[in-house]
Amino acid sequence: MQAESGVVGSMREGVLELKILLTGEDESPNNYCLQMNRTGTGGWGTPRHRHNFDQVRYILKGDYPYAKGKSMPEGWVCYFPESVHYGPQERPEGLEMLTCQFGGASGNGFLSVARREAANEALKKKGEFKNGIFTYLDEQGKRHNQDGSEACFEEATGQKLSFAKARYDDIVLMNPASYDWIPEVAPGVATRWLGTFTERKTRIALTRIEQDATFSAGEEDAIELVFLSKGKLVVNGQEYGPHTAFEFLAGEGPISLKAAAESEILRILLPRF
Repeated sequence: MQAESGVVGSMREGVLELKILLTGEDESPNNYCLQMNRTGTGGWGTPRHRHNFDQVRYILKGDYPYAKGKSMPEGWVCYFPESVHYGPQERPEGLEMLTCQFGGASGNGFLSVARREAANEALKKKGEFKNGIFTYLDEQGKRHNQDGSEACFEEATGQKLSFAKARYDDIVLMNPASYDWIPEVAPGVATRWLGTFTERKTRIALTRIEQDATFSAGEEDAIELVFLSKGKLVVNGQEYGPHTAFEFLAGEGPISLKAAAESEILRILLPRF
């Protein structure tokens, strides 16, 4: 099935092209959106901000300047905890990354892209977005400035945006090349476990599958998202190439992912609710 493509709305400055690979169940505590992002002509930027949901980002091409004077190299993975500030970010043209946004440990959930973009369009009839800030006049003609993401959330839900207490004081960067490959029980399969986060046990890993070896998915106790970054996999008799994504529900396996060529997958295990 062809993934849905589009361009992020105008709440931020610049052009950010996206391809939505997988989505979860809207309004559930562990709703999610797994998407590929590519920065378009002229770059894309945001002010310093935070979210009431978690994110994992995997840099596929280029370097990602995520804050003033700080950059995340190609091939690295980063965990963005809910309620933690980051930015300002200035994404250069051509930067490509995989982004997974999902409900964090607080249980606040994740507002779907479709609902956010609908709110974005509604807000543009009331005011304007500039440099990541939504500006509008109230009934008395008083001018107000509000973070664009916050404004969209409140427009979509009719609720005041609130944040859980931050569990971390910064985002967490991981260099997979510094981790050892740990062999799995299955022959020809090895994993780099990059991190386990919060009391809900969000987990991130890279797994390498040698040609003709098989990895069994869907055996974890949480929703498991799998992104094929390199190689070819055969699933249920069909072959898939790079940048394919799969969702496996808790305990629905074992489902065999056989490598038609040496392959590498990013695995994200969502919080357990």
